[in-house]
Amino acid sequence: MSPTLFTFILAAGFVLLHLFSKNMKFLRDSPRSRILSIAGGIAVAYVFLHLLPDLAEDEEKLKGTLEYATNRFLEHHLYMIAMLGLAIFYGLEQMAKASKRKNAATGGRKARPLVFWIHIGSFTLYNALIGYLLVREEFTSHYGRLFFFIAMGVHFVTNDRGLRATHKEDYDRYGRWLLAVAILAGWLIGTVTEVSDVIISYLTALLVGGVIMNVMKEELPEERESSFLAFFAGLAGYSLILIML
Repeated sequence: MSPTLFTFILAAGFVLLHLFSKNMKFLRDSPRSRILSIAGGIAVAYVFLHLLPDLAEDEEKLKGTLEYATNRFLEHHLYMIAMLGLAIFYGLEQMAKASKRKNAATGGRKARPLVFWIHIGSFTLYNALIGYLLVREEFTSHYGRLFFFIAMGVHFVTNDRGLRATHKEDYDRYGRWLLAVAILAGWLIGTVTEVSDVIISYLTALLVGGVIMNVMKEELPEERESSFLAFFAGLAGYSLILIML
């Protein structure tokens, strides 16, 4: 099977997850479904055992290859870009929660419309990035792409639950469709264009920070009643698979 066809099938799988994750009634938010905690562990394992080592390799490749002073600074600080990605998504989450609390004081159940569009806009770019990396990330085989799909797929299901809880019907009416289209848009851009390894490294670093933040915001709040054992099982199990293969 050609890489283009295989990545399209995986991108279509991402789309279906976004469109139909709301029908997974067995996934509770509180107490948190053990399946969601396992999913969080899988995503974190992939970040630490695949994406972060990739960043370390990228730093070595970038040394001495960039022309401008700013880029020469960044070649040693891909982890700072990852940290920036984490901070951006933390700020967006705080903004959405603050808006929801303020709206609740006047009888509302969700964040305000402007906040919704800013929040969903950021996740639209996030999804487009994942769709792009599905094509342009350096995978050694179809198995590498499949493991990326599994880790990001379960991560998408977790994100869907959080976004739906914050934005209610707005997410189902608009948000999930935008996120699904963003995946295909990112895949299409990755299929027809190719950017430099430097840009790929920066995008991967942003993804690392975003994934870590989006997993932790779902697992850490006390009211979620998350299962540490389930999270650790997902983390350990997927780590073992990645190490073996």
